[in-house]
Amino acid sequence: MRDVASPTVDRGVYPDTVTPWEQRSWRSAALGWLEDGLTAHGLRVSGGLRVRLRPWSVLVRVPVAGREAVAGGETVWFKANPPASGFEGALTAALARWVPRHVLAPLAIDAARGWSLLPDGGALFRDVLEREPVRPEAWEDLLRQYASMQCALIPHARELERLGVPSARTMELPCVFDELVAGSPALRPDERIRLAELRPRLVDWCAELAALGVPDSLDHVDLHDGQLFNPEPGRFTFFDWGDAAVSHPFCSLRVPARKACERYGPGVLPRLRDAYLEPWTGAGRTTAELRRAVRLAWRLSALGRARAWGGLFPSASEASPLTAESARSLLELAEEPPL
Repeated sequence: MRDVASPTVDRGVYPDTVTPWEQRSWRSAALGWLEDGLTAHGLRVSGGLRVRLRPWSVLVRVPVAGREAVAGGETVWFKANPPASGFEGALTAALARWVPRHVLAPLAIDAARGWSLLPDGGALFRDVLEREPVRPEAWEDLLRQYASMQCALIPHARELERLGVPSARTMELPCVFDELVAGSPALRPDERIRLAELRPRLVDWCAELAALGVPDSLDHVDLHDGQLFNPEPGRFTFFDWGDAAVSHPFCSLRVPARKACERYGPGVLPRLRDAYLEPWTGAGRTTAELRRAVRLAWRLSALGRARAWGGLFPSASEASPLTAESARSLLELAEEPPL
């Protein structure tokens, strides 16, 4: 299996994106590493590969056979990250040690090359939402579980950074803002002026948020319903950490809350917010202070989204339409939070 002549390849809406998959030598090395990883677990490839190519990853679905007690069943996944998110494999392995109830345990990791081999995690939450009625309480459960995981990771923040997870700590966010604005080719002159006028307020938001006393932790950055498994009612597994950063943990709330609002309407927001905040209560923090912190972090989460759009393969980075997405995320700093 050191090379595959005709796997099924999905390029989505990015038909012209060039990834390492196009390089025969890279493809042969990656598939050989994949095969060795399977062999170490008593597995073998049992069917055709399905390859998903995007500017930010190479993802290969691999049907397998062999030892019956394979976590996730009869499928495993190979993922290759670009250099900007090459930390994901090492991060995934570390999370499996620190918070094993909440994440996938990888079958193999090559941290130097940004390669991961992962078991299947069961049903995506997105698929569950499409096939059956799901009450808003399920979203409350997933947010409680996610927040509990973030609480458990606070002592590991420095270790996360040593693994290569980008540092975007609360008091560093003005510098992150400056770098994003300076490096964006998609911002118009009038948009740059608007952002420059907003910067003093951003500095104040960061200072106030830091003063509220919730320590920085792991921020997934893109925690939508396609980034978590829901293998059984009430149980969630979080994955796809390529956009993650060490930042204010509350920045994670915006993406899943928006997705829930699309499905149920804005009336669910207060309950989702309060469910997310439950694990953060105590330590002398009042409910009012925590809710204020959510409003501030909601705004500042736009910076994490703007930065994430830059994590592409080098050949996909030049003149990418995704630079416009990054600029749009930056401009969301000016929007009033809905909470």
